[in-house]
Amino acid sequence: MDEQKTSKFLSFILRHKPESIGLVLNGAGWADVGELLEACESNGQLISYEDLKMIVKNDNKRRYEFSDDMKLIRASQGHSISIELGYSAKIPPAVLYHGTAQHYLAAIKQAGLLKQKRHHVHLTESGATATQVGARYGQAVLLTIDALAMSKNGFVFYQSHNDVWLTELVPPEYISFPFFSVCVEK
Repeated sequence: MDEQKTSKFLSFILRHKPESIGLVLNGAGWADVGELLEACESNGQLISYEDLKMIVKNDNKRRYEFSDDMKLIRASQGHSISIELGYSAKIPPAVLYHGTAQHYLAAIKQAGLLKQKRHHVHLTESGATATQVGARYGQAVLLTIDALAMSKNGFVFYQSHNDVWLTELVPPEYISFPFFSVCVEK
């Protein structure tokens, strides 16, 4: 089993398209583990229960979680389908970070950070993690978010079980953009 490839497949199924393999998630995004494994096998993705446990345990971003009895599994966040994760509102730390690519900066300066097709904007307490995420889309840019000011002004934050901070949007006035200078040869 290619663990990375299988994890990406599970992410696609549990976050975006469970119906593509005939799987139904409940309202909180949980899938029955047995049904998931059967649906995967029926669609050419042979994953054992031990493989699934290993993927959940080894995923460095902790994208997945099992229910306490290990009979259900779901993605922690990042869904484009309608579900209710059930996270409680929480006061964020003073500063959070968001990684993006440089070519998105003009749009972000105009409209802020938008959730796009997902349920929330994803933020982190780690500048290194944010930079790593931003690098997936081009030249990475680290944005600093004044999360505490947002919270004081009525914006609601949630924290997923894998420590990703979630909010509906981040208006541009709460974002510190890096300064880029352009060198011109004479």
